Amino acid sequence: MESVYWSGRLRRLSPYIPGEQPRDRQFIKLNTNENPYPPSPRVFEAINRAAGETIRLYPDPSCLELRETIAARYGVKPSQVFAGNGSDEILAFAFAAFFPGASAPAGTIALGTTATAGTAAPTGTMSATGTLSTTDATEILFPDITYSFYPVYADLWAVPCKTVPLDGDFVIHPEDYRIPNGGIIFPNPNAPTGRVLDTAAILSLAEWQERQGRVLIVDEAYIAFGGRTLIPHISTHPNLLLIHTLSKSASLAGLRVGFAVAQEELIEGLCRVRDSFNSYTLDRLAQAAAAAAVADAPYYEGLARRIIATRARVTVELENRGITVIPSLANFLFIRFPGLSGAAAAAALREQGILVRHFNRDRIADFLRVSIGTDEEMDMFLQECKKIVGVCL
Repeated sequence: MESVYWSGRLRRLSPYIPGEQPRDRQFIKLNTNENPYPPSPRVFEAINRAAGETIRLYPDPSCLELRETIAARYGVKPSQVFAGNGSDEILAFAFAAFFPGASAPAGTIALGTTATAGTAAPTGTMSATGTLSTTDATEILFPDITYSFYPVYADLWAVPCKTVPLDGDFVIHPEDYRIPNGGIIFPNPNAPTGRVLDTAAILSLAEWQERQGRVLIVDEAYIAFGGRTLIPHISTHPNLLLIHTLSKSASLAGLRVGFAVAQEELIEGLCRVRDSFNSYTLDRLAQAAAAAAVADAPYYEGLARRIIATRARVTVELENRGITVIPSLANFLFIRFPGLSGAAAAAALREQGILVRHFNRDRIADFLRVSIGTDEEMDMFLQECKKIVGVCL
């Protein structure tokens, strides 16, 4: 439903569609990459301490205590840390802060997709085979199959963009991005595939981008589940911005806390956007809870090891059933049933009370993204997969 009061830009936007959060019945939720285990007990203690009379006061707009805790955890300076209302907000700020604006009216050059981008690359885009073509130096680059908020933010901020196709195995090739551009962004591990990139390859691309005077943003939302963060390298790469979320690894999806790490000049850029939009992006309870979570590294490292072990076991059992599984270092798997469409497989699982994520896009329409749940939840998932495969065969 549209309104006569909507702006032209609003009419052209294609908003992001989040994963289903049902209320009508109980489901095993394997569709939104939430952590299946509870937060550290220290989180609840911190919330209780913060839930006092001071709630009447505005929170610290700089999130200093949280930033100091993050800095101590990762061996950086508090001035090199930015805290925000989930990684999605920080991504939105980053698009506004570091990517060139469009030279044409909003909505005429961005992709405008609504789910994980899987459409064919626009004319002139680099192919996964390394074939170059003409590219506007103001156009930002991201994979054709990746986090589906990127094209939405490009549309919102009127940032010109092009997609770079993954290869046939859904692998990002950093050398494909060595073309004139307005900036580069991708997740590591990538979503929804779960594939991870080698540190040296990313840093080499960051150095190439630095010579072009452009930023490289790496979205490390899932880095805790098997990858290696690039945070130790920000001191030598002034154009490298790393974005994290506490929704996955720290079991805090309900509190919406994220952070970015980079050299001070990039952090100041994020602060300028935030303070032109809403200085108080994180409330008192969220700041306290997040600081407690970041400080309790041993607890969360234990949860990550547990999820990694479950992921490995489920991968083997799925493959033994003839189901294709893309190698993943995230807290989810990207799978394809033999002889069955992704939509049909998702519907069959939903009928049995199991939610997974299906993206109806070219190249990945037959795949499902499956979050790693508890061992008990994954056992139920595997039982239903066995039934589905049996019907297919």
